[in-house]
Amino acid sequence: MPIDPYGRDPDHAESPQRKNRSEGTQRQASIDVYRGLVMFLMLAEVLRLNELVDYFPDSGWAVWLSFHTSHVAWTGCSLHDMIQPSFSFLVGVSLPFSLAARQQRGQSFRTMLAHAVWRSCLLILLGIFLRSLGRPSTNFFFVDTLTQIGLGYVALFLLARLSTWVQWLSVGAVLLGYWALFACWTVQPPSLEAVGVPADWPHQATGFAAHWNKNANPAWLFDSWFMNLFPQDPPFVANAGGYCVLNFVPTLATMLLGVIAGGLLKNSTSWRTTLVQLLVLGGLMLALGWALGHFGVCPVVKRIWTPSWVLFSGGICFLTLGVLFAVCDVWQRVSWAWPLLVIGANSIVAYVMSWTLEEPIHACLIRHFGTGPFAILGPAWQTVLSGAAILLVMWLILLWLFRKRIFVRI
Repeated sequence: MPIDPYGRDPDHAESPQRKNRSEGTQRQASIDVYRGLVMFLMLAEVLRLNELVDYFPDSGWAVWLSFHTSHVAWTGCSLHDMIQPSFSFLVGVSLPFSLAARQQRGQSFRTMLAHAVWRSCLLILLGIFLRSLGRPSTNFFFVDTLTQIGLGYVALFLLARLSTWVQWLSVGAVLLGYWALFACWTVQPPSLEAVGVPADWPHQATGFAAHWNKNANPAWLFDSWFMNLFPQDPPFVANAGGYCVLNFVPTLATMLLGVIAGGLLKNSTSWRTTLVQLLVLGGLMLALGWALGHFGVCPVVKRIWTPSWVLFSGGICFLTLGVLFAVCDVWQRVSWAWPLLVIGANSIVAYVMSWTLEEPIHACLIRHFGTGPFAILGPAWQTVLSGAAILLVMWLILLWLFRKRIFVRI
């Protein structure tokens, strides 16, 4: 990869940058900025921008903002829905660079595999730990972003060592097999109310698309058995949002798409070719995912990570990475993204902070400053202003870590 995001000549055939990238030691600015953007969007949930529509119900901007800062009810996609697939995609994007660096340090396959198993277990346990905060007992929750990544990480590590063609074939096999599991399943929905779906819920599909209905699909059936292997009081019936443990299988395909994209960045010898590949592949996947949903082959549903969702969201990830690659790596315009780099440098810390520090920081701000400063623009904006203050405090913590060069990795 002959592009240096930190100022070296992108066209010098014999530049040290080319050698560094071939050894897997050079960081890619586009990846770091993309990771920071994703984590910022997650931390920005504290702003509660989706609640502004309650104060401005007839305002188009408030409706638009509410849509894109909330998850869609079932089919479709909002900006908020892209946080988890982008996070998963970036795990894959970083892996080719990580493997190359480990190989350069002389690590054996056994050592790297052991680390992959350790990382998988740690991600699963961390996800369960965070979801158990404030609860009287352990919340065995396997549809959190971290647990989903952890469940598929060892397979991702093994596939990342294979050729690109094998990785593409693996993506196709996962998507086709998971589609067939749902498509061939005899639709025998239980009582909707019994699984937390109102009888008049407007998002239940009919016909062939009913194979992917909320809490009436094979992934839900698996959960009704698997989740009750763990202590549950009351017994598990269904996830309120329709999320399923088996989502980790197609999530593996999302991460594999990231590995493929990361391979393009790491192994490219022409930035023009790399940019075209990212944009063309992204456009094709986005169009194919949309078409599968539009023509009734497979609905685009993030909550059960349908194959069409993998393609649709994966296309957006490729396009986003392509744009950031052009801006940050080719044109070397990185200074604008410095606040995002601060966040992305400690993505795991930022994730944990979003679960653990929001309420303590808010309580601290109210204790010392009262509610007056946050109510200055009226009740509609009070939550936004207090959320902005919380977000600033969390960013300052990340800035301190960044300046002290403290980077937490798993």
